[in-house]
Amino acid sequence: MCGIAGFTHFLGNMGNTDTLKKMGNSIYHRGPDAGGEYINDHVGLAHRRLAIIDLSEAGVQPMTSHDGKYIIVFNGEIYNYLAIRDELSAAGYPFKTHTDTEVILALYAQEGKEMLSKLNGMFAFALWDTTSEELLIARDRVGKKPLYYLKTDTQFAFASEIKAILTLPEVPKEIRLDAVHDFFAYQYIPDPKTIFNDIHKLSPGHLMTVSNEGVKIEQYWDVSFSNTSTKTEQELTKELFELATNRTKDRMVSDVPLGAFLSGGIDSSGVVAMMAQNSDTPVKTCSIGFDDKKYNETEFARAVAEQYHTEHHEFMVHQNVNDSLEEIVAYFDEPFADPSLVPTYFVSELARSQVTVAIAGDGGDEVFAGYEKYTTDDIENRLRNKFPKALRKKVFPKLSNLFAKSEMPIFRKAKSLFYSLSLEPAMGFYITNSQIEDRLWQQLASKTTLQTLGDYHPSKITVDAYNKADGPDHVSKILYTDMKTYLPGGILVKVDRMSMANSLEVRAPILDKDVIEFAATLPSSLKFNNGEKKYILKEAFKPVLSDDILYRKKMGFSVPLATWLRGEIKDLTEDYLFTKSSGIQQFFNMHIVEELWQQHQQNKADHSNVLWSMLMFQMWWFQYMQVEQHSDAA
Repeated sequence: MCGIAGFTHFLGNMGNTDTLKKMGNSIYHRGPDAGGEYINDHVGLAHRRLAIIDLSEAGVQPMTSHDGKYIIVFNGEIYNYLAIRDELSAAGYPFKTHTDTEVILALYAQEGKEMLSKLNGMFAFALWDTTSEELLIARDRVGKKPLYYLKTDTQFAFASEIKAILTLPEVPKEIRLDAVHDFFAYQYIPDPKTIFNDIHKLSPGHLMTVSNEGVKIEQYWDVSFSNTSTKTEQELTKELFELATNRTKDRMVSDVPLGAFLSGGIDSSGVVAMMAQNSDTPVKTCSIGFDDKKYNETEFARAVAEQYHTEHHEFMVHQNVNDSLEEIVAYFDEPFADPSLVPTYFVSELARSQVTVAIAGDGGDEVFAGYEKYTTDDIENRLRNKFPKALRKKVFPKLSNLFAKSEMPIFRKAKSLFYSLSLEPAMGFYITNSQIEDRLWQQLASKTTLQTLGDYHPSKITVDAYNKADGPDHVSKILYTDMKTYLPGGILVKVDRMSMANSLEVRAPILDKDVIEFAATLPSSLKFNNGEKKYILKEAFKPVLSDDILYRKKMGFSVPLATWLRGEIKDLTEDYLFTKSSGIQQFFNMHIVEELWQQHQQNKADHSNVLWSMLMFQMWWFQYMQVEQHSDAA
């Protein structure tokens, strides 16, 4: 795993080798093992290396093809590179290294950008073609590896993290206001937006070509749910287990120490089981726990570790949050508020003390329908279908408003239910996902913010993805929606930043393209079966996991957020919200923020989601907008 950065001179002179070194040094944590630069009259490329495959000097980047025609900087791992290498070697390509990086160069020389269809892995790379004088930039299918780019009338640059782009002189830092609204709705900023007007994300499954003629972006992959398998459940279950096992084995290739995250949930436990069955030595496993029993899963992780005789390591989050939060948040270059960023950082830190590569269970919930919200959405959608549309549109909003007048929890739930039922399924799914109610947003946002936003609403992101899905039913459409929004924008950003903060590579076999494409052919009833989430994945893992693991109530990677805000991080939060408040003051009514804070402190209401989002926004602002220099941690 590595960090990449660079620029082109097509729109204007962007700098020199020192500029590239500065970009690379800003993301040193992504690749502390080596660094390098390449520059000519058209393009500059920078690389930071975390050596995983072929640890020799031959693997240093930027890497040039044997004939000098192509130069690449690459972040990621290609899991089928050995098979591709064998084919290209047989065709006569003279390999100089044993790296997957050189395989990309060789494959490009043979097939051009069409090569992307053959790469199976996680990646973001920039490849300079000296013959066509084009820069090809590509990102993996689901967005495991990040790629940001700056484009103005006179500037083009790219990097693994925004902080590298911000080292360049005269980069505009104008806030994109619709992205602020998105952030409070989703707790992340969905691609292709970022918090800045002129900096964007290259969306997963897309490629970009940059030349003297301009910038062109195209999609090279999408997942389709339109072809439903007719095989028996038994056949599909067996096929899934074999596929998951083989893709896990693919990710166990490493020239450095390798281990696994183990939460005690189905996905990570299944991955550990498959690793243990294919390893000659005990698997190193790492778990994080909390003092609060409601959020502590270590007993389940311990049970799996004992079953498979792993070398198990645990870390308990006691009073570490307050001391580390500012450092942790500094690794995010734009507002990000998934609270599980905290345990993800600590489990990455723990894993890095033992290994350089960790295999994780990420993706099981999105690919096989594992989230509790799918149950909520299913119940609402079944109810929605029982009432005539006219009734839902006319009567239910009035009932929702009636219940909204009470602060009692049962009436608040009724208000939310009737409001959701009045909407179409896509919009109802947005309500299920949203972290802030429209009513509260209207109170929080300043008059200027609301006027500037006009009729923009964050639901457009969810609804557009839902309507693009080609699946035959509602479940397939919401799974597609989450794969295109929450997975790359939330889950994978969190895992990438927190693992890379600790110079740790994380691999996710359930997010292998073959697993995703196979799962998309499964009938929805084998994923969400009469309320049973991840049905077929549980069936596939039955031979290797006990029922205590497979059928226990899902906890998720949660944190005691409401308690933290009233206790451990109370003073820190008050300082940022009401002393260092210059950022949120520009967009929000501070008397409403104060009111929410007091209600939360007095235990009259749980406003933890919006207050945490406020804190994360303000911490980001102080790091990236309030001060000229980023912290050393960033």
